[in-house]
Amino acid sequence: MTDKPALAGGIAAPSADGVSAQTRTMLWILLIVYIFNFLDRQIVNILAEPIKADLGLSDTQLGLLAGPAFAVFYALLGIPIARYADKDGTNRVRLIAISLAIWSAMTAVCGLAQNFVQLLLARVGVGVGEAGCTPAAHSLISDSVPVEKRSSAIAFYGLGVPIGSLLGLIIGGVVNDIYGWRIALMMVGAPGILLALVVLFVMREPRHSRTAEAVATARAVVPLSTGEALREIFSSRAFIYILIAASVVAVLGYGKALWTISFFIRSHGLSTTEAGLSMAVVLGLAGAFGTWLGGKMADKYGPRDKKHLLTFPAYGMAVAAPILFLGYYMEDWRVAVAMLIIPTILNSAYYGPAYGCVQGLVQPRARAVAASIMLFGQNLIGLGLGPFLFGVLSDALQPVAGQESVRWVLYGAAWLGLIPAFFFWRASLRLKAELKSG
Repeated sequence: MTDKPALAGGIAAPSADGVSAQTRTMLWILLIVYIFNFLDRQIVNILAEPIKADLGLSDTQLGLLAGPAFAVFYALLGIPIARYADKDGTNRVRLIAISLAIWSAMTAVCGLAQNFVQLLLARVGVGVGEAGCTPAAHSLISDSVPVEKRSSAIAFYGLGVPIGSLLGLIIGGVVNDIYGWRIALMMVGAPGILLALVVLFVMREPRHSRTAEAVATARAVVPLSTGEALREIFSSRAFIYILIAASVVAVLGYGKALWTISFFIRSHGLSTTEAGLSMAVVLGLAGAFGTWLGGKMADKYGPRDKKHLLTFPAYGMAVAAPILFLGYYMEDWRVAVAMLIIPTILNSAYYGPAYGCVQGLVQPRARAVAASIMLFGQNLIGLGLGPFLFGVLSDALQPVAGQESVRWVLYGAAWLGLIPAFFFWRASLRLKAELKSG
């Protein structure tokens, strides 16, 4: 078996065995697109404190910018765009390229905002653009790789989450300290427009490469209506359990991504550069390793027993909770950062297994819609509620906890990680009966 070159720390694209060179190129380009996706989405986390000081915002307004401003439109547009992506005549590559150009341009526009309302509207634009990316990407990947490599391939794409977050923290923190938060936003937004051209001219839509017989067969299949697709998706109890688990993971993950940085700045006295570099180790390197490891574990042990596709995420999140609590409790910031590494690895392992299972729980004509519903839950509930709820709770606790209000909120968030652990475990018990073969 020939491996592709490693990305970082031994992380590599799915092996060449059963995967064409064109497909491997597609996976690498989609990974870079998703890195830009999360870089543009999450850079506001490291810039939150300087934005707050410059525009005179409250913690609640910060949470609104990081969460609902982006998530509501992302989630609401995700399902109709996914329905479009699932249509046999849709060029998913073109859809991804257009989406990338829109969200990149709007990220740069965020740097021009002069008040809360303008920044809010620009963040809405980022959400509108990003809604067209991941459902189409998951559908492309599932159509292009063997089913036994699906979890690893989707996990490889999912590396964009921690790597994009890592780059956002580093670039945002350093550029902010030198040039300010506005330049940081413009600097990360502009290159995405050029990347959109690469996507458009290098990637190929596999639907257009089908043989005449395959095209005739595809056209003979009656497309699912939206109602039929939704009924099929929600008839799966495993899907519902995974959706609940992933949504809670997102509430906690997005909330911690924003407020853990503020916690290190406020409670430990770090600068934005120090906080960005420290969290880059945790959210970036540890998150990337966890995402990769989760996909590998699922592909290795899932064939032996389908429930093991989700065993590692379920038990890993249960183990992570007490370690995470102790990390927030520590007074030495170096010890605190070190203690967040293992929980981040364990909490990141769900992406490939969860989304891989979702693609296998429905027929191909409903795959993008299934992914979009997962993203609906993760973004409308997770990103929409997480940062905002954490900010509201921090403001509410300030009369009691003062400067340590964010720490208190994070204490609770650590133990709430037991909830998705439970639902991933429940979902794993249903996989043998519900997973489809293709």
